[in-house]
This record gives sequence, C-alpha cells and structure tokens, in this order.
Amino acid sequence: MTPIHVVSGRAIPFGAKNVDTDVIIPARWLKTISRDGLGEGAFETVRSVPGNVFDDPRYAHAPILIAGDNFGCGSSREHAAWALLDLGITVVIAPSFSDIFSGNAFKNGILTVALPQPQIDRLLDVAQDLEITVDLENGTVTTPLQDRFSFATDAFRKHCLLNGLDEIGLTLARIDAIGAYEDDAARRSAFLIAPLAA
Repeated sequence: MTPIHVVSGRAIPFGAKNVDTDVIIPARWLKTISRDGLGEGAFETVRSVPGNVFDDPRYAHAPILIAGDNFGCGSSREHAAWALLDLGITVVIAPSFSDIFSGNAFKNGILTVALPQPQIDRLLDVAQDLEITVDLENGTVTTPLQDRFSFATDAFRKHCLLNGLDEIGLTLARIDAIGAYEDDAARRSAFLIAPLAA
C-alpha cells in the first residue's frame, strides 16, 4: 500500500448525496478477479451523461473526490475502493460515509475525510478552478484561498495510512516478534515432536 502524507491537486467536485457502491462501480464489473481496469467502469452511469464532471479534462488524474453525504452506501463490494484507486483517487472528502465503504477504503489505502456540509460546499466551489491540499499528518484540508479545515482520523488508521500498512504489512512489521514466539513455542513443546525411539 502506498503511504499517504500530503495529497495535493485538483479535486473532482462531484457533490452528489447517497452515492451507493453500484453507482461507484456497477455490478457488471464485479466479475473480474483483477483490480486493474476498474476505473473504466467507475461512475459509469454518471459518465454516460454528456458534460459530466468525471470526464471534464480539468479534473483528469485528480487525486481527490469531493462527494455528498452518505457516500459509499449500499452493498459491501470492495470493488468500489478498487475502482476509485484505478481512477487515481486516494482521498474522498464528504460529510459522511457508509461504515463498510469507509473500512474498505482504508484497507485499500484511500483516506476518507469527513467535513461538515458548509465546508464541503466551500470546497466544491474552490475545486472548480483551484487545487486542494489534504495533509493527513496534521489533519487539515487547505486551499490557495487560505481556507483551512480540520478533520480527525482514528489513530490506528492514521498510523497505517501514513506508513502504507495493510493487514499483511502490519503482520510483517511484527515478523521478529512472531519468529521469537514460534521459536519459544517450539522449545516449550519439543517433547511433542521428539522422534520416537526405534
């Protein structure tokens, strides 16, 4: 997982509320066993409308998505997080998130930032023309217009995102302690695996 410290760039000013995972990545895209290429299907129904924000060249390769309340509701498909990553999005800012989506996003290295609606409205406005900066370590979202909004992140999630640690990474970080435990367990139970006398 790629560590997240400061993410700066254009932000897609989506803003829609109650966007469920079927909107993020339609069910027909779930047959794949690869994460690659899911960005092509991301927000497919939204992108079918001419002039949609996702196909606006101003937001090409934007690392930040600004959404509305209850983002990621609906089914628990992890493909939603994969599709966002394949689009290049590493931060989603919204007033609130579905718990399951938020968990899947975190486990895949996406930072979810919850801010009050008035701050979301301000960011949607600023994102039309300017870049936005999200600083995970300091818990701030800033703009070139001197806006500064604070957000809180669970300490464990913050540690994992700052260090790029998923479940495997967390386990490997304890490899010496695991090895020491296994060695000690083998010594303490050597009588169980002693060779049988001939």
